[in-house]
Amino acid sequence: MQRYGVRIRVIAPDAGDVEELVARDGVLGFRLSIAARKACCEVRKVRPLARALAGAAVWITGLRRQQSAGRSEVAFAAWDDAHRLVKVNPLADWPLDRLQAYVAAHDIPVNPLHARGFPSIGCQPCTRAIGPDEDVRAGRWWWEQEDGKECGLHNSPRRRGTEAVA
Repeated sequence: MQRYGVRIRVIAPDAGDVEELVARDGVLGFRLSIAARKACCEVRKVRPLARALAGAAVWITGLRRQQSAGRSEVAFAAWDDAHRLVKVNPLADWPLDRLQAYVAAHDIPVNPLHARGFPSIGCQPCTRAIGPDEDVRAGRWWWEQEDGKECGLHNSPRRRGTEAVA
């Protein structure tokens, strides 16, 4: 982004992995089961992230405890064994109103989809707009049950003994 002087590196899923997945499960196969959806997320999100994080010492995320029940105990920092690095979640204890106030006060650009009912944005076919009284993550994988709706990028966001810093 020019505004912040940061160079953004685009990471894409491996085309062969995507072709194999679609050949096996079909174009909309991710809706057949949670296992099929997680396989799609693995190919399209988890593996590309692993490639992007290879060799890194730290991964900084925007996870917040208020986002979902599954994220309610996310630590400020924890060892991510899968990626062999420290995962830092500096916004872990920020409620939505504090985040929105900070964004407004510092004129931080926001994805225009947020104003169109998409407070949690994932892959296009797996994300829908939500209504004013719905949970912020209700638009993600809406055809599934509410519990444990994660793609695999953040499989261990909870505090665990000495490996996490609250």
